[in-house]
Amino acid sequence: MADARKRLDPESTTGPAGAARPHDSAIKHVAGEAVYIDDIPEPAGLVHACLGLSEIAHGRLIALDLEPVRAAPGVLCVLTAKDIPGQNDISSTHRHDEPVFATQMVLHHGQPLFAVVAETRDQARRAALLARAEYQETAPLIDIATARANGGELVTDPLKLERGDVAGALAASPRRLKGSIAIGGQDHFYLESQIALAIPGEDEDMFVASSTQHPSEVQHMVAQVLGVGSHAVTVEIRRMGGGFGGKETQANLFACVAALAARKLRRPVKLRPDRDDDMVITGKRHDFVCDYEIGFDDDGHILAVDTVYAARCGWNADLSGPVTDRALFHMDNCYFYPAVRARSEPLRTNTVSNTAFRGFGGPQGMVGAERFIEEVAFATGLDPLEVRRRNLYGGSSSSEGPGRDVTPYHQTVEDMIGGEVITELERRCDYKARQEAVRAFNAASPIIKRGIALTPVKFGISFTATWYNQAGALVHVYTDGTVMLNHGGTEMGQGLHVKVAQVVGQAFGIGLDQIKITATTTAKVPNTSATAASSGSDLNGMAALDACETIKARLTAFAARHWQVEPDAITFLPGRVRIGAREIAFVELVQAAYMARVQLSATGFYATPKIHWDRKAGRGHPFYYFAYGAAAAEVAIDTLTGEYKVERVDILHDCGTSLNPAIDKGQIEGGFIQGMGWLTTEELVWDEKGRLKTHAPSTYKIPVASDRPRIFNVDLLENAPNREPTIHRSKAVGEPPLMLAISVLHALSDAVASVGGHRVCPRLDAPATPERVLDAVERVRAEAGA
Repeated sequence: MADARKRLDPESTTGPAGAARPHDSAIKHVAGEAVYIDDIPEPAGLVHACLGLSEIAHGRLIALDLEPVRAAPGVLCVLTAKDIPGQNDISSTHRHDEPVFATQMVLHHGQPLFAVVAETRDQARRAALLARAEYQETAPLIDIATARANGGELVTDPLKLERGDVAGALAASPRRLKGSIAIGGQDHFYLESQIALAIPGEDEDMFVASSTQHPSEVQHMVAQVLGVGSHAVTVEIRRMGGGFGGKETQANLFACVAALAARKLRRPVKLRPDRDDDMVITGKRHDFVCDYEIGFDDDGHILAVDTVYAARCGWNADLSGPVTDRALFHMDNCYFYPAVRARSEPLRTNTVSNTAFRGFGGPQGMVGAERFIEEVAFATGLDPLEVRRRNLYGGSSSSEGPGRDVTPYHQTVEDMIGGEVITELERRCDYKARQEAVRAFNAASPIIKRGIALTPVKFGISFTATWYNQAGALVHVYTDGTVMLNHGGTEMGQGLHVKVAQVVGQAFGIGLDQIKITATTTAKVPNTSATAASSGSDLNGMAALDACETIKARLTAFAARHWQVEPDAITFLPGRVRIGAREIAFVELVQAAYMARVQLSATGFYATPKIHWDRKAGRGHPFYYFAYGAAAAEVAIDTLTGEYKVERVDILHDCGTSLNPAIDKGQIEGGFIQGMGWLTTEELVWDEKGRLKTHAPSTYKIPVASDRPRIFNVDLLENAPNREPTIHRSKAVGEPPLMLAISVLHALSDAVASVGGHRVCPRLDAPATPERVLDAVERVRAEAGA
């Protein structure tokens, strides 16, 4: 592969990879022509399924009368656990703690008890409401405090990261403080709800179109529920209307129920819940409580950190283990702690089983890290940005010399550019002058207060489950010079397909119009990893390139023989191939190779190097590299109501050598706004019975267009290729930008602090709703005696 890469002409750097290109489905999206699962023409005989849900959050299911359901108009069948030929289990971590249908115990409100299949979707939905269930109800454990008070049962083994003598460092620290921060959860609120279309085939075959980020897992789960081999199940997805992690494991239920019904009736079955049911049934971002003790000196250097991250995980393990692990992996953000101990507490509660969400626990870990910085800043009277600088990896400190580059999980940070990003953003957005202007404004404004903050991001890239760091691809070159591309990644709007197509285009020197991106399917590329952990382009781009290089090596060997030149004299150029002194079109070479019986199809494979992780020991090299960024946010709050506006945001983000600057900027903008929503307006509320009250747009508030920053400047860090040999030296961009929104939380905190003369740490919890901002204003004013 390396030899073929060297033959690329410098002209090819202006080709598809690295160029700003529109999303491959952009026009179809705008025109409403992009086909999602619910847009697929309905096959003959299609019927519809609906889930019947529990009405309590915790208790024993005494009786379930389904006769009224069976007797309802249009009903064809009702399915319970007794109708499952295989296993009544869809646990993604194989802990056997997630049944398709509850049988004896109900563990959260809205847990599926049965499914009904009817001729129409409306008939199925109406019939599902007719079931009569009898329960022996038990008081549910709804939140972290209640779970702890009732013994603190865990859904999975906790993790501990430790480096240095924490007790000794705390005892020796000139100053110490303790605190706690609550960090709320978040609903994925993808535009396309969960959906699956199952079509039975001959023998035991089952085709499932599933809105999933992990087709291979859906394949395995459907096979497990049906009691067949994975080879009998094909899962396909062309595009999702958003995923954000909510379709990594949560799609399993809907695909398995649709396939189960299709098997029983021998008819195509579609299952699409409405928005309310989707939000009630599916897991969300984990909310955390982070308790901490910090040792530091008068100059703002953090000397020791001892912290516990407790998470509301829900009724089963799902992905709570790796999510809470990743929270600990990011409780340092960009900062070196000389002595550190971090523990996770993945608590079982009677709520939906929380799951993957963009950042996968990393955002919650970073919110804690930035609270540590804020506490030290207020305690010492130093500017928070200065405290951030003094604690960066690789910096110097009064008590520490060289060696400030080892994380709490014992990985050495080899590519630390966080300080450079901070300094460059500070210069670009004129941060110091604007900070002075904010202070001057506040001195003259008794009601409206402004705040400003600049926060960095260091995000580790790779799955911490090492075996997921692999990908496959399939590339066909046809005799007319066109190319079919298939890989294991899924497209959920993030532009993965066009990026991988650009890699293929540059490899062959052809345009995107010559490349057909086909639906992701387990029938073409097997055993794929989830499109998650910001790994889509890294893994699938390299796998596709590997396939291209295999074909190019065959073409090169053929051309050398056919035209009697040395292989080194053959170069793939944009639109053509140089063979010695002659140049021919790519299609001519392909046609000649075909006539000579040269294989023009290849699979590709990639496994991320260098990574390893020993969870039991709490040490290793779990991340291939780190992505960096920084954001400066400026806000204005009304101290009488708690309402606020985000006035301006400046972002400088590290994408390495971007594969597609247009797509990457879109990801940065979208990720930031989603993170801003999580930290400000998006609040999940359960009542004392364990019922989700925020289960629709009327009660759950995602950001809208008017919530965007009035001024929104987004730039990519230039001339900063990835130091690791990733695909064209690019860096992942899916998740890291979300954490740039922490700057908004701290700008709000800065504004709140102004009412007390910046003498009292506001300790603003997330989400910082207007109510919480108002409470913080009144608390700071009282504590400061203002």
